[in-house]
Amino acid sequence: MKPLGPVPAGFDAVKGELAIGGQTVSALFEQAGKTPLFVYSQEQITQRIGDLRRAMPDRLRINYAIKANSFRPVLEHVSTLVDGLDIASGGELEMVEAIGFHLSKVSFAGPGKRDSELEAAIAAGVTLNLESANEARRALVIGERLGTTPRLAIRVNPDFDLKGSGMKMGGGPKPFGIDASQVPALAREIVEADCEWRGLHIFTGSQALSAEAVIDMQAKVLELAARINDDAGVGLPKLNMGGGFGIPYFAGDEPLDIAAVGAALEERFSALPANLQDTEFFLELGRYLVGEAGVYLTRIVDRKESYGETYLVTDGGLHHQLAASGNFGTVVRRNYPVAIATRFDAEPQEEVNVVGCLCTPLDRLADKAHLPRSDVGDIVAVFCAGAYGASASPSAFLGQGPASEILI
Repeated sequence: MKPLGPVPAGFDAVKGELAIGGQTVSALFEQAGKTPLFVYSQEQITQRIGDLRRAMPDRLRINYAIKANSFRPVLEHVSTLVDGLDIASGGELEMVEAIGFHLSKVSFAGPGKRDSELEAAIAAGVTLNLESANEARRALVIGERLGTTPRLAIRVNPDFDLKGSGMKMGGGPKPFGIDASQVPALAREIVEADCEWRGLHIFTGSQALSAEAVIDMQAKVLELAARINDDAGVGLPKLNMGGGFGIPYFAGDEPLDIAAVGAALEERFSALPANLQDTEFFLELGRYLVGEAGVYLTRIVDRKESYGETYLVTDGGLHHQLAASGNFGTVVRRNYPVAIATRFDAEPQEEVNVVGCLCTPLDRLADKAHLPRSDVGDIVAVFCAGAYGASASPSAFLGQGPASEILI
């Protein structure tokens, strides 16, 4: 038997069924008209962002990295609760333009930006987080051709990483950002070109659950930013400190202690060096803001036995929930939080494997899971599906198509 991950707080049973925002999964399926289905809770997103603001220092701004979940109703709601949006492609720029968000509060990171993307961002007044000296010079040429002053920041590849990070984005050779030692000279070049200098973006990793690791990373980010600012001599209007805040996916995971992180950062802010006193500070978070507010619901279409093991075959799978299947960067597959949503308050009775409908052995949602007895027609819930689910899965694989999505 393999343990399941912890079901996030905020989900209840109504008449034996999982309820999201007070609505049972059966009612939600009827509302959507088909399965599978992603359901996102507006109330839980609002509460998560509110709790985060209360834990963090008042001067710290919060940005949402929309790659975590760009479903338009979610994006529209989150955009009313945060201070800025972070994008990573021209397509995401079109998404934030479509909701009418103020583009001066948008930043654009990511290696390999095409000239067309640079041009669209500069014309829109978006801040470019530059990933290389070559990208900086391309942006300068495009800005001159457009007759528009580009808003430019530099993404720094630091000489440290986020300990315990599920995905490292900085420290050592990386395709992301500019090595810290090269940043001061490029910052001076940008300022001398009469661009609007917007500061630094220092992102080191993601999915950290250790408050100690996050506190250590944030201290190092502030120290590095102060050192670069000293060396460059051009001032530091803004510092995007990245994020890295994780959520519990697997058995044994504990929630990140944001109160401890906030207290430590408040102490750091009270003793900033002179050259950071007037800097605006930002956190950039995606998964942490929306991940636990989402549930993936898929119906059991077959129940079968094979060499002594039971398989529950669903109409969903990795084409909607690549991460839950274990095929999104994990080395050893572990079970996400999974439940039989139509028997949410029932006691576990059997060991089963929950699989999807795709013709590949990679399509697994739970291995050797201890779950209530269920059959064809029951609904399986995969939790922690609010981030990197629908937007990060191969929905076109085998012609299956995307799942429905609703925000309630």
